[in-house]
Amino acid sequence: MKNRIIFSALLAASIALSLFFTSCDNAPKHTDSAAVATTPELALHTDGTASEAMAEPAQNEATATQNQDKATAYFASGCFWCVEAVYESVKGVEESVSGYSGGHTKNPTYEDSNTGKTGHAEAVKVIYDPEVISFSQLVDVYFGSQNPTQANGQGPDHGSQYRSILFYQNDAEKQIIEQKKAALAEELGEPVAAEVKPFEKFWEAEGYHQNYEAQHPENPYIQKVSIPRLNRFKEKFPELLKANSH
Repeated sequence: MKNRIIFSALLAASIALSLFFTSCDNAPKHTDSAAVATTPELALHTDGTASEAMAEPAQNEATATQNQDKATAYFASGCFWCVEAVYESVKGVEESVSGYSGGHTKNPTYEDSNTGKTGHAEAVKVIYDPEVISFSQLVDVYFGSQNPTQANGQGPDHGSQYRSILFYQNDAEKQIIEQKKAALAEELGEPVAAEVKPFEKFWEAEGYHQNYEAQHPENPYIQKVSIPRLNRFKEKFPELLKANSH
């Protein structure tokens, strides 16, 4: 009887040990592949969120590099629909944005600007590639696409909100503007009306103003004022036009 008890105990212990080692063999292991799953390399392929988080710095770096290749310039010259269309036809200009600048109020609207009480003029921000077009050439475009002796307006648009202003962002730009303005005044034999001011702030105009001339060619103002002004500019500066300018 005693031997049977000992034998049963040994048998039970043997079975327990066998089950223990079997369960260990079947248990998940920290294999190399599982370890890799926690590394950034595999996370890029297996976890979409992690992939985006890992990729974002590289994208931001690329965007920053791209922006470093572009420059901005700011001009006011009457209706911004007209000025935007002129600059967007110039090679080297990536985009022209309509807005308000030169005044004293914050967040001006189109209606506010039209009162003439904000101090702002309708203006454009020109985003350009200085390797293709220079700031000096953009100033030539500015004077060559307006009536430089008309004060407080351009064409049929009158009021301080339509006055001409060249904004400078550094001493080099200021010198270029003043030299060209003086030379033009001497050539014309009368004063050039455009103001020369340091750039402070540009307030982007409402969305419906952006690319207005291109999107609303049937508008009576566009047909009678903007398009003729654009065409006069094109005749003067064919060498500065984009190949696909409309």
